[in-house]
Amino acid sequence: MAEVIRMPKLSDTMTEGIMAEWLKKVGDTIKAGDILAEVETDKATMELESFVDGTLLYIGIEKGQAAPVEAIIAVVGAPNENYESLLNGNDTQKPETPAPTVPTPETPVAATSAPPIAAPPAPKLPVNATVITMPKLTDSMSEGTLVTWLKKVGDTIKVGDLIAEVETDKATMELESFDDGVLLYIGVQEGQAVPVDTTIAIIGEAGADYNSLLNPVADATPEKAQTHTTENPVANVVADTHAVSSLDDARVKASPLAKKMAEDKGIDLSKIAGSGDGGRIVKRDLDTAAPTAAKPTEAPKPAATAPTAPAVQATPAAVPTTGDFEDTPVNSMRKTIARRLAESKFTAPHFYLTMEINMDKAMALRGPMNEASPTKISFNDMVIKASALALRKHPAVNSAWLGDKIRKYNYVNVGVAVAVEDGLLVPVVRDADKKSLSTIAAEVKDMAAKAKDKKLQPKDWEGNTFSISNLGMFGIEQFTAIINPPDSCILAVGAIKETVAHKDGQFFATNVMKVTLSCDHRVVDGALGAAFLQTLKQLLENPMAMLV
Repeated sequence: MAEVIRMPKLSDTMTEGIMAEWLKKVGDTIKAGDILAEVETDKATMELESFVDGTLLYIGIEKGQAAPVEAIIAVVGAPNENYESLLNGNDTQKPETPAPTVPTPETPVAATSAPPIAAPPAPKLPVNATVITMPKLTDSMSEGTLVTWLKKVGDTIKVGDLIAEVETDKATMELESFDDGVLLYIGVQEGQAVPVDTTIAIIGEAGADYNSLLNPVADATPEKAQTHTTENPVANVVADTHAVSSLDDARVKASPLAKKMAEDKGIDLSKIAGSGDGGRIVKRDLDTAAPTAAKPTEAPKPAATAPTAPAVQATPAAVPTTGDFEDTPVNSMRKTIARRLAESKFTAPHFYLTMEINMDKAMALRGPMNEASPTKISFNDMVIKASALALRKHPAVNSAWLGDKIRKYNYVNVGVAVAVEDGLLVPVVRDADKKSLSTIAAEVKDMAAKAKDKKLQPKDWEGNTFSISNLGMFGIEQFTAIINPPDSCILAVGAIKETVAHKDGQFFATNVMKVTLSCDHRVVDGALGAAFLQTLKQLLENPMAMLV
């Protein structure tokens, strides 16, 4: 499924970005970690890095042109994929006139970025610092939990340093600094959840008085004070300082995250072959790299001390209690599950269809299939494949309710519910109707491991058109599931149970599995849901049909 890449907003003063250079062209193959382009902001020239694999299908802004924040600047997807629907309603964001002249390296950016002011200038606060706010890392994220601070007040920070780990409603992600300076202030304690755009830290010159940034003076414009947030979950922007701090840095091209991983693992980057643009070392190059002898490093200088302002804690309302109890804070993932499924349950009119499926032939065929398959195929993998083929035959089930219209998808992306420690994630098997059982099995196994390690990326959990929830491995014979928006249906799969059947006067043992289809009655009627289940039953009871 194609992914749009938008112009990211990196400070609250940034309203547009200038496309300095495209490093890829339409038709090029893109890998996660590749640098797509260089973008000039009101602060510096930045590298635009892709977090998705695919082909560059569309470029919406030419070199030298400016685009407003959130404008679509590119689309990455499968070769020849139709992406036109993603551009609808965004034509006004395409620039029509060339951007102002880009300052030369000899011209300070600060001298050209400030617009002329007709009125007398507002008083400036003598503050050289940057406010770091809670970034919005996914479309559904409204707050984030500060899991771990990787730096402490007084530490020296460089562009690209990882300063904290933030838990979103989907995964735990690393927060990267876009400024050099000293960590002056930490406003959120570890384990605390705060809304998006809340001030969580301040970086600036040692000893700078940052209190005015916490309590800004009305009508005052802080000098050099900026607020950095990252709102685009698709692309990550890494600052390019166009300078090197040592001969080692000059020889080795690596992303800030790769440098941090190398430092933590004791890996010599000069001995790693980079797979990114121009031999640039990226995260995937270090995932399997073995530690090497550490290079001698300069002893760190004592960090300047700075006062730490206490984080503001919400005071819970007094609740009368009796007896022993334990309160567990609700994390971001659980809050999102509660919100989305409550909206689904109380807005979508659910109805449920249950069918019993004979699994004798599926059980008999699974053994020979696993002898030939490079990955062990489970019954759940067979259900995914059968569901995908049934959706292709009944495309009206593969649809979504959009209020004033029903969207019928021409592709089949099956979301598979995976239980994790903090709740539930639904990674997506894309084009499941076109994939073999062994391919589906390998993808599900890989994504389930990533989900439990909180390593899934947005591209892994977005774009489902149908979902499956299987509690059969826990011994649950039958249950109903709540529809996972924006799907119109979800299939609840129970355990395979041995039972006694009767035919032609004979009793015999057989194996059955109950499935329940939860349907949104605004999209799927009873007869349509029943027809889908009949096709699913035929495929699972005659599984050879899925292999031909």
